[in-house]
Amino acid sequence: MDWAPGQEYLVARERGMSTRRREALLAGAGLLAAMLVRAQGAGKVHRIGFVLPTARGARHDAFLEGLRELGYVEGRNVRVEARFADGKPERLSALIHELIALDIEVLVVGATIGARAAKTATRTIPVVFAGSSDPVAGGVVSNLARPEANITGLSFAASEGFAGKWLELMVEAAPGASPIAALWSSSNTSASRFVADLRSAALALKVELAAHQAADLRQLDDALAAISASAARALIVTPSPFYLTQRRKLVEFAAARRLPSMYFVEEFVEAGGLMSYGPSIIETYRGAARYVDRILKGAKPSDLPVEQSDKFDLAVNLAAARALGLVIAPAMLLRANRVIGAI
Repeated sequence: MDWAPGQEYLVARERGMSTRRREALLAGAGLLAAMLVRAQGAGKVHRIGFVLPTARGARHDAFLEGLRELGYVEGRNVRVEARFADGKPERLSALIHELIALDIEVLVVGATIGARAAKTATRTIPVVFAGSSDPVAGGVVSNLARPEANITGLSFAASEGFAGKWLELMVEAAPGASPIAALWSSSNTSASRFVADLRSAALALKVELAAHQAADLRQLDDALAAISASAARALIVTPSPFYLTQRRKLVEFAAARRLPSMYFVEEFVEAGGLMSYGPSIIETYRGAARYVDRILKGAKPSDLPVEQSDKFDLAVNLAAARALGLVIAPAMLLRANRVIGAI
């Protein structure tokens, strides 16, 4: 096409202005969209209640980490109201009602005892439990595939005979350690099964076992006095939120009496205990964040099957072993998920 003199310059100039105008409009539209997204995100801050029968610690941290991995940022789009019973189960009901009064959207509770307290407190607010050894036997849900009403969560897939593994590992680490004392708490609905498993394993391994029940400080002092006065040469501590809050006391007791000790979570090993074997607590509480996310996005607890964790961790404290004069076999160390105090 032929252009009149000077017309080519004017057309090019107009085209340049049109391009810049389009770019400016597009940039403005993008900025507006980003502002709208931020405004929408800032307009909804989810409020979650979190209650543990124990003290603040790794479980709470793991849950918050799980939320962060899913895009929840404290103060921006979520607020977690946390309460801790510090090993006093009688406080759970009051703490849960305190959170309910804050108009929370989801309630996360730890252990079977916490789940039962939440179930009694509310039938409407979605509840996610974590760390229940047997939610069916504990009366939390009627079945795992389709939990009832407003409650679901994550449990440990501790099959029949599971507790016998504690005794097997103890005999492997400390050959000839017999009699063996076992602590159990009536607050754990699975405790009687654990004791039965331990007794069966003791018969098979030809070791003597003495079980001592303790669910509060007075009973614990009495049980430890009885163990101290006995001929016990090793100690097994079965699962209980109360025992977790008393882990330093229990670890120091075992060390003072030179008792090889087996616990149910590695926090005892971190405190100086010899060994622990049990489900991965950290993964369980991180998984609770996934359930909360699904509920906040519209899922009903009754449509979320109870998840059973089949990941079990063995932790060994070599410094504690050396203090007891024990040599942990390389085969056990190879099986361990975590070894503390290695040279």
